[in-house]
Amino acid sequence: MTTRTFRVWRGDKSGGEFRDYEVPIDEGMVVLDVVHRIQATQAPDLAVRWNCKAGKCGSCSCEINGKPRLSCMTRMDTLPAEGPITVQPIKTFPVIRDLVTDVAWNYRQKRRIPGFRPRPRNPDGTYRMQQEDVDRIQEFRKCIECYLCQDVCHVLRDQGKLDKFVGPRFMIYLANQEMHPLDNADRIPAVRRDFGSGYCNITKCCTEVCPEGIHITDNAIIPLKERVVDRFYDPIAAIVRLVRDKPTKEPAPALDPD
Repeated sequence: MTTRTFRVWRGDKSGGEFRDYEVPIDEGMVVLDVVHRIQATQAPDLAVRWNCKAGKCGSCSCEINGKPRLSCMTRMDTLPAEGPITVQPIKTFPVIRDLVTDVAWNYRQKRRIPGFRPRPRNPDGTYRMQQEDVDRIQEFRKCIECYLCQDVCHVLRDQGKLDKFVGPRFMIYLANQEMHPLDNADRIPAVRRDFGSGYCNITKCCTEVCPEGIHITDNAIIPLKERVVDRFYDPIAAIVRLVRDKPTKEPAPALDPD
């Protein structure tokens, strides 16, 4: 058994500081295990949010040695063998206490996005979809809403444009709706106007931290941005639509005023 120094941020919305804890480490432990050991032996008032301890609920998001991670999926033997290990709350959202942050802003963004609106059934009463269309949206449904991508997004984290851009998590959600083969709502005007697709400049930092390995930038954000460009900024596409196209989708309903 070895002993490591854990430097854990303690405080609340009014301020705080890092405090050091010397913790014995057993083989096979993850960072969340160590935080629980600190709670049990040295700091019973340490606040930490967690639930499944299996990388599927997204509750234990934090920053470990400065990098957004799930603490339940970060094995101790993957961290540097020397020096203290810092654990702090995700920075994009306001701290409630210690490692717990207020992520309610994300729930409000989800309510703003128009829900799934299936097109009418086929004349024989069925729905049919191509397998490649099904496969495309299945990737988006793996999201566990840990908000690590929101934490690392520089538009939200560094520029604070929470009133302009919904962030990578909800660009995935929009892509899931927009690319669904049965969905009948036209969300492209809202993707540009209300959800701020133009603010993302494709640094791919969100993709790098996604614990589910979703290709957020390549498979969700870039296709949405391409659809916005085709609709609003490509003059040739506009002429073609005037000559050939008829609207295939209905306008998405108005946003939730909240």
